[in-house]
Amino acid sequence: MQGLIDAASRLLREARYAVALTGAGISTPSGIPDFRSETSGLWTNANPFEVASLFGFRYQPRAFFEWIRPLAQRIVEASPNSAHIALARLETLGILKSVITQNIDLLHTRAGSATVHEVHGHIREMTCISCFRVYDAAPILKVFLESDPWEVPLCHACGGVLKPNVVLFGEQLPARVLLKAEQDSRQADVMLVAGSSLVVQPAADLPRLVQRHGGKLILVDLQETSYDRTADVVIHGDVADVLPRIVSQVESEM
Repeated sequence: MQGLIDAASRLLREARYAVALTGAGISTPSGIPDFRSETSGLWTNANPFEVASLFGFRYQPRAFFEWIRPLAQRIVEASPNSAHIALARLETLGILKSVITQNIDLLHTRAGSATVHEVHGHIREMTCISCFRVYDAAPILKVFLESDPWEVPLCHACGGVLKPNVVLFGEQLPARVLLKAEQDSRQADVMLVAGSSLVVQPAADLPRLVQRHGGKLILVDLQETSYDRTADVVIHGDVADVLPRIVSQVESEM
């Protein structure tokens, strides 16, 4: 693997504009389950179109909150792992210009990354689906998670249901965030993909935007992806182990 670490390090050191794209696999070492694995995936015992669609949320919000409650607890308790910290370090070194993430858990920001494009939303805020008032999610989630029995969070102003600012099935991605992610991908000469299966659109198409103008692609994931055959460096390994090794190599040769 050391040869692949060296190759990834070289591409990053020589990059003019490097960006990262991350998926659920970068947060599983922090104890946050992914969505598709057979043993711990969040869809294993739930139908996503029933519990996590915009239609389902509007008509059965309690089913959504019952499903997301254990996930929200994991997120609140989680800490950034060595992979998150490694990407933040690359930004500090002036190599990484942004992190594009499919995750909603805020761990990149908590690790120190300053420029993070959260294309699937986040749990930083909640919005009333009736009057559209926006709330800081932290105190609301605290009450929601610590109450037994728990209640669906409601707007203090109008009594409407509060929806976390995450993207549900049937809901548009945040347009400005997605536009910025696409702009960074078109500008990038190197993209480091970490912990993403690269099957969920439109994020899965971002590496192709990089490749279309001759940019290089580094993949770090436990599993194979559809980009493995065309990527410049492919490392099948634990992101929490591989990314710190890449960053350490970068620093030793700067």
